[in-house]
Amino acid sequence: MAITSANQLELLQTAEAVAREKMIEPGLVIEAMEESLARAAKSRYGSEMDIRVSIDRKTGRATFTRVRSVVEDEALENYQSELTVEQAKQYMADPKVGDTYVEEVPPVEMGRIAAQSAKQVILQRVREAERDRQYEEFKDRAGTIINGVVKREEYGNVIVDVGAGEGILRRNEKIGRESYRPNDRIRCYIKDVRREPRGPQIFLSRTAPEFMSELFKMEVPEIYDGIIQIKAVARDPGSRAKIAVISNDGSIDPVGACVGMRGSRVQAVVNELQGEKIDIIPWNEDQPTFLVNALQPAEVSKVVLDEEAGKIEVVVPEEQLSLAIGRRGQNVRLASQLTALDIDIMTEEEESARRQKEFEARTGLFMETLDLDEFFAQLLVSEGFTNLEEVAYVELDELTVIDGVDEGTAEELQARARDYLEAKAKAAIDAARALGAEDSLIQFEGLTPQMVEALAKDDIKTLEDFATCADWELAGGWTSNNGERIKDDGILEPFGMSLEDAQTMVMTARVMLGWVDPDDLVSDQDDAEDIAEDGEEETGV
Repeated sequence: MAITSANQLELLQTAEAVAREKMIEPGLVIEAMEESLARAAKSRYGSEMDIRVSIDRKTGRATFTRVRSVVEDEALENYQSELTVEQAKQYMADPKVGDTYVEEVPPVEMGRIAAQSAKQVILQRVREAERDRQYEEFKDRAGTIINGVVKREEYGNVIVDVGAGEGILRRNEKIGRESYRPNDRIRCYIKDVRREPRGPQIFLSRTAPEFMSELFKMEVPEIYDGIIQIKAVARDPGSRAKIAVISNDGSIDPVGACVGMRGSRVQAVVNELQGEKIDIIPWNEDQPTFLVNALQPAEVSKVVLDEEAGKIEVVVPEEQLSLAIGRRGQNVRLASQLTALDIDIMTEEEESARRQKEFEARTGLFMETLDLDEFFAQLLVSEGFTNLEEVAYVELDELTVIDGVDEGTAEELQARARDYLEAKAKAAIDAARALGAEDSLIQFEGLTPQMVEALAKDDIKTLEDFATCADWELAGGWTSNNGERIKDDGILEPFGMSLEDAQTMVMTARVMLGWVDPDDLVSDQDDAEDIAEDGEEETGV
């Protein structure tokens, strides 16, 4: 192929045709052509030469040039692409280091091998441009629903034609035992779009909770318009799901709007999800109330919420227990996901037995530590006292209101409680010291002697050791593994340590050790408050 004899306008027409077919910019195709012609020229003139090609965007004329840079005498390495200042004087009036000398060279005849190489360069550049275009097109569509056509199935994974690219629906993202044949229509949620060397990877899902949210948004105009909000979704894909909704307009029933006339709206979603049963639940800011709604259709007798532990106890009648738990624990598991709480369900009989057991345990504690008879100890428990600290440090008035307790008796009770607690604290400190705990940890504000002993048993013996701890290591927390919530026990969790308190204490220790600048903490806190305020403004809170 001789570039000199080629139809130059045909070059431009070819570039436009390829660009139109691949839906990319014609300029990218011409740049690929320029690069391929430059490679062919280098194979003719020598690979050490810096040969460049420029194609005129209007006429299609290709200009071949040789570029040489002016360098210091001692820096000259490649005489084919570099010149010294002295050498450059024969071509340039006043050459300086860093200048470039450009001269036009004759076009080259492209042999069969060179032409094949040029074709490969053009195809490679076109593919790269096509991948970039696909990524740009789909990156902003993550989090939306897309319709596609099944191309093939590989090892349980479905390859979907989504128009300008291909998406992959992995086996674990399919609902139940779904199977598809080529050319089947399919609707999926775009879970993620990643740029990878082999091209953009579009990951699809039909099991994601967000897929259900987007389906409801398509079927319920009030959700699309923002009148009704979806606050939480929990799914057991293909079997059952719970979705919590709230209305911003008091005149619109959020549950009724999502159900639709004769269930038409929710039925459309159910059909798309292979018959997945959906419970639509009114969302409520009050967590116990919301939980009662989430456990529908079971009836709840009583709810006890422990906000610090993120745990909730639900009491149901005996005949409602199996309904509340659901088949294989499905109902309570979905309610737990929906409310983000650890739910403990018990019958009224079990709750009564547990309360009786706690009553007896507290009675025994007071009898043993305060040297009281059973009747007096039961009086204390009945009045709401649960531990020795409450007895030792409450106002005397709270003790003297108990029948038969005068001021002298109350003072004696408090003295006994304080003596016992002090002896227990001394024993804990002695045990901690024996384990190697240092004064820097023992004297740290906020840690009780019992806490210090527990830390020392876990090989945390200095303030430096304490400062390296994560808040969840101290207070405990939850992690998710394949959708299942797993409890991580904290060293100080038995003492009622919260995550917030643990974080504060660890940061205080780091400041004391000079690891963290207090000013940085104030700045970070201000930034966090600003972000929170901005978020509230955007959501209209």
